[in-house]
Amino acid sequence: MSEKKSIILFDGVCNLCNASIDFILKRDSKNRFLVGALQDGPGQKLLANFQIDPSYLDSLVLVENGQVFFRSTAALLISKKLSGFWSFFYPLIFLPAFLRDPVYDWIGKNRYRWFGKKNTCRLPTPEEKAKFLSFENLPD
Repeated sequence: MSEKKSIILFDGVCNLCNASIDFILKRDSKNRFLVGALQDGPGQKLLANFQIDPSYLDSLVLVENGQVFFRSTAALLISKKLSGFWSFFYPLIFLPAFLRDPVYDWIGKNRYRWFGKKNTCRLPTPEEKAKFLSFENLPD
């Protein structure tokens, strides 16, 4: 991979997660992110590289500079790099995770009931293909 991008892994069948990825892709004006489903081959390989259980679906996962971030920490680190006013949420990172994560977890536990889920993982449109994680652009 020529340029170093942060990688966001998400639950590919979750409607809320897919809407969140759409939101991120529209605001990733500096092309800083690659995205991929936790359930797909490249996502599974990346999880294995970091010794994360391949059945993990509890949170989005951010891989950045060789580190892995989960839950509200991942979401806030992502918000920092988005265009628009979304970076203004980043200072919430200074609240301890034990205060931030329960809200994230509550939404996560109810996401299928509230927002539904698909039968299969999302496929990128031709325009989005370069922003999706593949075996060719997996980091070493």
